[in-house]
Amino acid sequence: MTSQPELAELIPTHPAPVALHADDIHARWVMPEIFHDIPIHETDDDEAVRLLGELVEKALPGAGDEAQTALAVTCALGVDDLLAGGAEYASICVTAVDDSPCTATVFAGLVDSPDAADVPGAVKAIAQSLRGLGDAEVSRIDLPCGSAVSYIGARDDKLLGELTETGEDLTFPTWFIRVLVPLPNGTTFMMEMSTSTMAGWDAFSTMFGNTISSIRLFHADGSPLITSPAAA
Repeated sequence: MTSQPELAELIPTHPAPVALHADDIHARWVMPEIFHDIPIHETDDDEAVRLLGELVEKALPGAGDEAQTALAVTCALGVDDLLAGGAEYASICVTAVDDSPCTATVFAGLVDSPDAADVPGAVKAIAQSLRGLGDAEVSRIDLPCGSAVSYIGARDDKLLGELTETGEDLTFPTWFIRVLVPLPNGTTFMMEMSTSTMAGWDAFSTMFGNTISSIRLFHADGSPLITSPAAA
């Protein structure tokens, strides 16, 4: 049985940078301190190495060089996949649940919305499209910022051979929660939490629930935006 984290760990404690802005709409949210930002947009190699060094020191304080180096390499090798998936922001958590090492990644990005007359129509279209895949649980949800769709399931991910003892690629299951919030400008805000360590699922999904509940949308002039009356 997976233990729940302390209440203090479940309360978002610091704002993520303003990472997403689609023309006239900005998205903000807060992340728990246990998550650490991955420098996915840093193009200077030396600065990227420095930032990754800071990340692993915060994520694995007191751990040996081998463990910290392995985490840094894992983060660095995952950047291309995150960017290919449309990530504009990403963070990682490394912790222990019932003495089991657990890790989770959160990323956020913008994708095109389906053709629809309005936000409720886009929510319906996204939900129908995801249900058609038949591979995960799909639900319509109401967040403080507006209506959204949650998509919860599992997929197979791959660990590159350079990170395995055998030198061969390793396929492993990853569980995820993806939340999509259609915006009134034809784009959709997407945020996903994923973990390959099922022992941490309860804790990570609870923390992610707090994170998506903290999403706030703003017009370019800073005024708040709620995308659908159902969430008002």
